[in-house]
Amino acid sequence: MLSLIEKIRHGYIWDFHGGTHPAENKQQSVQLPVTEATMPDELVLPLKQHIGKPGELTVQVGDRVLKGQALTSYINTFMLPVHAPTSGVITSIEPKMMAHPSGLSEMSIILRPDGEDKWIDKTTYPEFRSESPEELIEVIRNAGISGMGGAGFPTAKKIHSGLGKTDILIINAAECEPYITADDMLMREKAPEIIQGIEILQHILRPKLVIIGIEDNKPEAITALEQAAINHDLVIRVVPTKYPSGGEKQLIKILTNQEVPKGGIPADINTLVQNVTSVYAIKRAIIDGEPLTERIVTLTGNAFRYPRNVLVKLGTPVQALLDEFGYQAEKKHPRLIMGGPMMGFTLPSAQVPITKTANCILAPGAKEIPPPSPELACIRCSQCADACPVTLLPQQLQWYAKDQDYDKCEELNLFDCMECGVCAYVCPSEIPLVHYYRKAKAEIREKREEARAAERAKQRFEEKQARMERDKAEREQRSKRAAEERRKEMQQSQDGDAIAAAIARVKAKQASPAAEAGPKPAVAAAIARAKAKQAEAAKANSDIPDNSEMAKLREERKRQAQQRKAEKEAAKTSSDSSASVAEGKEDKKAAVAAAIARAKAKKAQQAEAETSEPQPAPDTEKVDTDAPVDPKKAVVAAAIARAKAKKAKQAEAETSEPQPAPDTEKVDTDAPVDPKKAAVAAAIARAKAKKAKQAEAETSEPQPAPDTEKVDTDTPVDPKKAAVAAAIARAKAKKAAQNKQPDTKEKE
Repeated sequence: MLSLIEKIRHGYIWDFHGGTHPAENKQQSVQLPVTEATMPDELVLPLKQHIGKPGELTVQVGDRVLKGQALTSYINTFMLPVHAPTSGVITSIEPKMMAHPSGLSEMSIILRPDGEDKWIDKTTYPEFRSESPEELIEVIRNAGISGMGGAGFPTAKKIHSGLGKTDILIINAAECEPYITADDMLMREKAPEIIQGIEILQHILRPKLVIIGIEDNKPEAITALEQAAINHDLVIRVVPTKYPSGGEKQLIKILTNQEVPKGGIPADINTLVQNVTSVYAIKRAIIDGEPLTERIVTLTGNAFRYPRNVLVKLGTPVQALLDEFGYQAEKKHPRLIMGGPMMGFTLPSAQVPITKTANCILAPGAKEIPPPSPELACIRCSQCADACPVTLLPQQLQWYAKDQDYDKCEELNLFDCMECGVCAYVCPSEIPLVHYYRKAKAEIREKREEARAAERAKQRFEEKQARMERDKAEREQRSKRAAEERRKEMQQSQDGDAIAAAIARVKAKQASPAAEAGPKPAVAAAIARAKAKQAEAAKANSDIPDNSEMAKLREERKRQAQQRKAEKEAAKTSSDSSASVAEGKEDKKAAVAAAIARAKAKKAQQAEAETSEPQPAPDTEKVDTDAPVDPKKAVVAAAIARAKAKKAKQAEAETSEPQPAPDTEKVDTDAPVDPKKAAVAAAIARAKAKKAKQAEAETSEPQPAPDTEKVDTDTPVDPKKAAVAAAIARAKAKKAAQNKQPDTKEKE
């Protein structure tokens, strides 16, 4: 039994399922030789012209570049550099419309040619057989070569995938798409250079067999290749014309009777396929040292006066080619298609540039390729399933895609569809089946990307949780180790030094806040001074101890308490902005009431004292504040004074300045009430009341003149009489204050 390679050498060919025979329309564009297009005024070079990621910029606006200079660089194998097709100046780097059905923009480099077309220094490898395969693959990658048959897969990446495991190398020269003849003309004119490119691939991959697959509708190209391949170990296999025999998987099936597994690549079956134009670009990169900067493009269709193939600089706007080569647009239905009528797409604008994958500009007339007809209902004729070269079920795929049931689409192997357009071509209902498939694929890809993003987020969350758990476990382990070490230390300590140290630390912590909570330095100093004076008086055998410091200390404490109370009341009423004026007036009323109360108390004291002997004038009375004070009485008197002040502040009516009696003291109501002065005044009032009580018992001793009377505080005071007198004075003062309030309201 013959092996597969022996069968191929003996001329065996096979067939694939389905396919069709559309009108070829290739003869129009092969009547003239390849012509070089004129250099345009501006070249638009998209950073991404292949499958993968765009390269990173290596130039800036204003830079002068040479022909063949790399404008971008790559950092991984799915990136390819873009090179300057001629020398000139970078005028801008901005988004430009791409040659894509969506009409989206892509970041592009705008180059203005200088007319010199000056090359960079070239690095050539004429003796490529002395170089390693890895070095040659890197040269191919640096040249920016991608699949030029339309797919755009990075050529270096594809070659590397078959390194060391390629048994059969297939050169795809079928060019099955109607109208397109770029590969045909290249083989006619550059057959020897194509054979040189094949030799380079043979050196890199070391295949057992090389096959050139070409359709039988290209007799001139077949002859040129046969003449160039004399004395070369390769097979030129002519296959019947059938669309889409130029598909990678279909050509493998025709030439080897092998099928690429689902989701796999040709390298999985030890086979590698390269387009004939890519092979020519490999020869130019290795032997001539020229990167990919130009390609042959077919200009065809009835809208062109002379259809032909032209050599075009990459980045040339399509409009420049139309203007140069006799394009005459139809008035009713002008159309420009990039690619062929089966797999091509309508251009969104004529300003898009020629890229590495652009092999044809088709400008058909309205009669040549009629506009799409309205979609009709499916008649279930099954012609689409019979013609599908991948043996799919186009009708069911269209139903599920239209219903957005993408899970079913994936079950029916939607992604095996190569979008060749055979199903739509044979459909009698004019259903644009490929459009449904493209939309469904895009939706599925988007959902897959969202799912991958969600999975990445989930993994990050789980990793974070695991990291936190590890940290927590480590902390617990450290705590356990520390506790174990402490227990060991305590066990080793026989006399309990550790326990004693812990108790000492606790006592120190308890003592520190107690020390902080002690009396303030100023208060402590006052207490110390008072105790010192009391001690001195005791030593001097004094009957009446000197309590002045203690009295001052009590007054200071009262003043602080009143001040804190006043601050709290002010804080409660600060939110009401309208109460600021009334508050000042209430302070005035409090001061007036206090002054009147003091005056009436003095009058009452004088009246009581005048029954026995004359009293000194109030305005010249000298108060001895050193007399002893009963603490209980002082507390009661202070509470009564605070209650009166509070009542005075709660009065609703505002009082004007009252005029006191001639013998009462004059109060300045405009001045603000000072808490310290109020406390001193209250203390003086209490002292005067006590002196008045003492004066009742001093009827035998003569008194000095009223203006110079000196109060003798050494006389003993009857406590009962003093209490009665104080109560009467408070009652009279309260009554006088109540009588005074209506008078002040009437004045207002």
